[in-house]
Amino acid sequence: MINRTITHPFLYLCLIAMGFILPVQTQAQSSLHAFKLQQVALLPGVFKSAQQTDMAYMLALDPDRLLAPYFTEAGLKPKKKNYGNWENTGLDGHIGGHYLSALSNMYASTHNPEMNRRLDYMLAQLKRCQDKIGSGYLGGTPGGTAMWKDIAAGKIEADTFALNKKWVPLYNIHKLFAGLRDAYMIAGKPLAKEILVRLTDYIDGVSHKLTDEQIQTMLISEHGGLNEVFADVSVITGQDKYLTLARRFSHKAILNPLINGQDELNGLHANMQIPKAVGFQRISEVGGDKDYGKAAGFFWETVVHNRTVVIGGNSVNEHFNPTGNFSKMITDVAGPETCNSYNMLKLTRHLFEKQGEVKYMDFYERVLYNHILSSQHPTHGGFVYYTSMRPRHYRVYSQPQETMWCCVGSGMENHGKYAELIYSYRQKDLFVNLFIPSRLNWAAQGLVLSQQTKFPDRQTTKLLVEAARPGVFSINIRYPGWVTAGKLQIKINGTEVPVEAQPGNYIKLNRAWKKGDEIAVYLPMEVSTEALPDSSGYVAFVHGPIVLAAKTDTTDLDNLIGDANQFGGYRARGKMYPLNEAPFLADNIVNIAAYLKPVSGKDQTFTAPQLISPARYNNLELIPFYKLHDARYMIYWHRGQLKKD
Repeated sequence: MINRTITHPFLYLCLIAMGFILPVQTQAQSSLHAFKLQQVALLPGVFKSAQQTDMAYMLALDPDRLLAPYFTEAGLKPKKKNYGNWENTGLDGHIGGHYLSALSNMYASTHNPEMNRRLDYMLAQLKRCQDKIGSGYLGGTPGGTAMWKDIAAGKIEADTFALNKKWVPLYNIHKLFAGLRDAYMIAGKPLAKEILVRLTDYIDGVSHKLTDEQIQTMLISEHGGLNEVFADVSVITGQDKYLTLARRFSHKAILNPLINGQDELNGLHANMQIPKAVGFQRISEVGGDKDYGKAAGFFWETVVHNRTVVIGGNSVNEHFNPTGNFSKMITDVAGPETCNSYNMLKLTRHLFEKQGEVKYMDFYERVLYNHILSSQHPTHGGFVYYTSMRPRHYRVYSQPQETMWCCVGSGMENHGKYAELIYSYRQKDLFVNLFIPSRLNWAAQGLVLSQQTKFPDRQTTKLLVEAARPGVFSINIRYPGWVTAGKLQIKINGTEVPVEAQPGNYIKLNRAWKKGDEIAVYLPMEVSTEALPDSSGYVAFVHGPIVLAAKTDTTDLDNLIGDANQFGGYRARGKMYPLNEAPFLADNIVNIAAYLKPVSGKDQTFTAPQLISPARYNNLELIPFYKLHDARYMIYWHRGQLKKD
């Protein structure tokens, strides 16, 4: 076996003769590109199972009921009645917009003909509605047509969650904009482009009647990522006027402090801000606006490093808590909102593709496993709104016919696009970013590569070259920041090769690859602890990138399946158990992670009887949080018992 630390010239020449080039530490690679979802197929594993569960949920929904708000607003008779919950209380139509995106993702990922049929049907019916209105406007907001006429006349009354006394109509229409954009850019539907451009032209026409100050007043109201979509429309059409619209619809009260490196996010509604930052980054990419890019980059840094908990999510009760005080993260039942992580992954993808830095993929991976994957029930489906961090609390899951929360819409999208960043490329070189069983078909380079792995239950992955065009190119393997330096191992066709790269970089394997070549990667995972950012004495356990949690009991799960209660059906309303009665960790141990012992025969399962108190909790098992459902749980543990309030 070759010593991975040796760089002797003779060894180097031997490796060259065998067709290898020493893996070297690479600099950050710029301008990486994601593959289309059509090019990457998931292979059997937890992610493919989650994808199929999501598809079943989507199939349970009735497109005609989702279309009903658009028919009503167009003056057409709906074929069926609206769904209830958020779909008939003012946010009518928002799930329909998400559904377009979800169908686009799922069709591109699976080539399922029913996803394609439904997408075509939705688009055809939306065009009917747009044609009937006649102005280019299209939307499900009740009274939306009249509202936009008032706005064009300068009648603007904005509040955080309202515009002209309607429930976030800009946020609502953004879902439609994004759905049409995705139907064209992801699923390749020309009709979606036609509807999208007409709708954008309508909003652009209204904007010409308004001053910049009036538009900024409108943007006080939640408006999603309208600036991002307008920037995309400028790319789709090649017209700069839409990029100008994107800049005008960028909220300067948020943009300007971020440009100056100032975090003024305390107390703000978190998911109102994240899509704005995605838009800032997109405007920077399309128009070269460096300040916009600077704002987006700083936003990511401060949210990830100062406002994020162990699962990769953020916010309490939908709002950013003070950076120095995470107490409500523990005391409140309403922990990180899934929509926040959905949008943080969007921002992370943009930054990663622009800069190519492994830190973005480390974060992406953490969120993907521990928040996104965990936010869908693995058997009956259903999506989670709040993931509680409160010790011994639980989560609530949606159901298709009753619950129409924002996290249902983004949830349908999440589990259909798992393949979007497993691989990426730069010119003819391949980058392996995530360790997920999958097959890449890169026809332009004549490369077919499969990844066979049971990661993270197994600490290895295997890459098999199934087809390759003659010629030299690089396969670059992500060296995660959670792997200890010097411990990652790589074998090519059974021969170990030196790894001189350090964690947080890519390992460059450059050679003339041929059919049958096999790369085996050993990714040793260690147990570590992460404290809450405010040094309050709470810690969580992490195994490699995987958050470990303990199932404590299944009592008082009052609304485990969400109900149609408009503003409470997504909140776990069961009894809050006293914090001082929760299991806790010994506070006189330095290396508490060392007390976790693997359980024989159970993947990623640990016990810590000498660490956890009181005695009735000694036998608790810590397992990956994404595998824990339908129960109360512990993610964060206090070091030492809390006193009674």
